[in-house]
Amino acid sequence: MRTRTRGIQLADDGSRIVNKEYKGQRIFQRLGNVSQNDAEAWLNARQAEADAERANSLRRGGRRLWADAARKYLTECQARKVRTLELISYHVQLLLPYIGSQPVEEVCTDSLEDFRLDRIEEGVKNATINRSLEVVRTVQNRAARVWRDDGRPWLTIPPLIEMLDETAQKRPPRPISWAEQAALFPRLPAHLGDMCEFTVNTGARDENVCGLRWAWEVQVPELNRSVFVIPPEFFKTNRTHVLILNDVAWKIVQRQRGRHEDYVFVYRRERVKNFDQAPEMQYHRIGTMNTNAYQDARKAAGLSQVRIHDLRHTFGQRLRDAGVSEEDRALLLGHSINGMPQHYASATVARLVDVANRVFETRDRTTLLRVANG
Repeated sequence: MRTRTRGIQLADDGSRIVNKEYKGQRIFQRLGNVSQNDAEAWLNARQAEADAERANSLRRGGRRLWADAARKYLTECQARKVRTLELISYHVQLLLPYIGSQPVEEVCTDSLEDFRLDRIEEGVKNATINRSLEVVRTVQNRAARVWRDDGRPWLTIPPLIEMLDETAQKRPPRPISWAEQAALFPRLPAHLGDMCEFTVNTGARDENVCGLRWAWEVQVPELNRSVFVIPPEFFKTNRTHVLILNDVAWKIVQRQRGRHEDYVFVYRRERVKNFDQAPEMQYHRIGTMNTNAYQDARKAAGLSQVRIHDLRHTFGQRLRDAGVSEEDRALLLGHSINGMPQHYASATVARLVDVANRVFETRDRTTLLRVANG
C-alpha cells in the first residue's frame, strides 16, 4: 500500500519498502518496521547522494546543469532589476530538488513529472504550477538562444515544456457588495483595513499597494492633492501607471504620512505594556495583504472565497454600476489599450478623480447576482 510519499510502500506486516525510480536510477530497499518519517529521511538521503554523484560526474564532463542555468538567469534578472525577482527565485527554489542536478539538455516535460505530481498532491492549483513551469521554459529558451560558451549555445534546441490546463480551475471574479464590505473590513487589523479600503477605491493590485512608495507621489496643485506615478518596472503590464486617488483613498494616504521614509503602507508590532518606551520594532514594508489576518477575517465574515484581487474587481464593478465609460475604467485600473496616455494633464486628473468618486453612488443600489454552477 502506498504511503503519503510516492516510492514508499507499507507492507501487510507493517514494514516499509522503498521502491522508486529517481532520475533514471532505481532506489530499492526493504527498511523493515520503521516509522514513515524515518523512511522518508532514508529516501531523501539516498536521493541527495544520487544528486551529488550525478552533479560531480556531469561537471567533470563539462556539461551545464540546470542549476547553473537558473543561477545565471537570476543574476540577469537582478541586473535588469526585474520587479518579480523574488517570485522567480521562489519558483527556482521549488524546482531545484527536481531538476537542479540534471543537464540543461535533459530537462523536458518528462523531467518535471514528479514536480507536477507533488505540487498537485499538495493542493496547489494548476495556474500556480504553470508559473514554475514558465520559469523552466524561460531558462531553457535563454540557454538555446542567448547563452554561449566559446560561440556554442548551452542548448541546441529548447524542448517543449507542456503547461497544465488552467481552464477548469479558473474561478470567475468575485466582487463584494457594500454590505459584505461592511462585514469584512471592521474585522481586519487597522493597517490591513486601510490597505483593503484603499484597494476598493483605487483598483490597485496587491503588489502595488504593498510596494507603494512616497517617491512616486506627484503633487497636483490645482486639485490640492496628489497622484502616484508607478514606474513600468513595478507595474504588471510593464508600462507607467498613474494611480488616481478618490476622496477616500486620499484620506487613507494622508493617515500614513510620517510613518516610513520610503513606503506608504507599513506595519509594526505595537507595545502592550511600557507604553512610555520606544516601540519594539520599526515600521516595515508589508509583503502581501493576503495574510493569516485577512484569511481569518474573511472566514469570520462568511466570505471565504473573496481573494485580495477581488477587491480590485470590486472597484471595477462599482465603476461599471456607476455608468463610468470603458475608457475611463481602463485609465483608472491601468488596463492597456491602444492610444492610452502614460501621463495625464491636470484637467484629466481632475476628471478621473471625479469619476473615481462615483463609486459611492452605488452604495445603496448595487446588487451582485451569484450564478452557481449546476
